Amino acid sequence: MSGTATTDSAAQLLYPPNVQFNIGKLYTIKFLASCFAGAVAGILGLENWLGFALFLFSTAWTSACLYVKCKGRPAKYMAGGLWELVNPGQENMFSFLLVWTLFYG
Repeated sequence: MSGTATTDSAAQLLYPPNVQFNIGKLYTIKFLASCFAGAVAGILGLENWLGFALFLFSTAWTSACLYVKCKGRPAKYMAGGLWELVNPGQENMFSFLLVWTLFYG
């Protein structure tokens, strides 16, 4: 019970304009990383599961870099905390697929 109270009080300390700015930057970084990974997968000619493995690797690598940038405390900068960092997002998956097929051809 005290764990949820601590999480709720920490979320109340976040300044909404800063959180909105951080979320916007996070989505931009994830979008660019997924497009870059799609370009790499297409140029390398990866097919099937190898391409998706590259997407998962790039998502994990991007999340790890952002975790380090947040100094190990992502909940201090965004309401979703760690889940916000590791969530690849459906739009990023589609961007990856689009760029992958564009560069593969």
